[in-house]
Amino acid sequence: MQAPKRGLSWTTALVVCITVLVFSILVKLGFWQLSRADEKAAWQQQLTARQASAPLSYPQLLTMTTDTALTGYRLQVDVSPTASPIIMLDNQVYNGTVGYLVLQVMQVAPHETALLVELGFVPGGIDRRALPQVQPITSSVSLSGRLYQKSLNPLSEQLFAESGDPMRIQNLNITALQQQLQRRLAPVVLQPTSRLPTELAHPWQPIPLSAHKHHGYALQWFAMAAAFALLMGYVWIRKIKTIS
Repeated sequence: MQAPKRGLSWTTALVVCITVLVFSILVKLGFWQLSRADEKAAWQQQLTARQASAPLSYPQLLTMTTDTALTGYRLQVDVSPTASPIIMLDNQVYNGTVGYLVLQVMQVAPHETALLVELGFVPGGIDRRALPQVQPITSSVSLSGRLYQKSLNPLSEQLFAESGDPMRIQNLNITALQQQLQRRLAPVVLQPTSRLPTELAHPWQPIPLSAHKHHGYALQWFAMAAAFALLMGYVWIRKIKTIS
């Protein structure tokens, strides 16, 4: 009779440890989502302040360090087209449609560092071998707009550039794009708020998930933790009653 009791005690201890571990993980995930919500709220306040501030000049932009988060700053600049190919960033989604984000390399005189200007979103076709045609900016123009930097996918940050004009790329790795084009580029993209000849849509989502979304996810994790605790409590009560 002693061996079964020892076996039951060992099993019980294991189940208790697993229960505590799972419950702790669920609660920790809930608090992690709350911390992310606080970060996103602070980031949104910073974006709002940047949008309300005066536009940067191009020299001011170039003096900022490369590790500075530049998304949300406004920029006013005179640009002219270059001989570089039109760039199409692949696998973009806008209003449920998959397509490309079209970028053009523009020169800002007298600076050697060029600027990527977003022409807008264009839907992709059924045949991926045929890239959509977009009307580029063909003359010097004064642009005003907002700056953004796209986060690189840690699992795949390679440019994967395809030769041609337009040139399709898989990730907006500006460092790699500079090497591909053999041209210095500012570490941001300008999304114009002034009218362009292309008249394409300009998706703006500097914060992928809002603070409200993170609060919702936190509530889900806490609810799962509570439901798990209630379930395990019910199982233990049933087990105690069975033993007694």
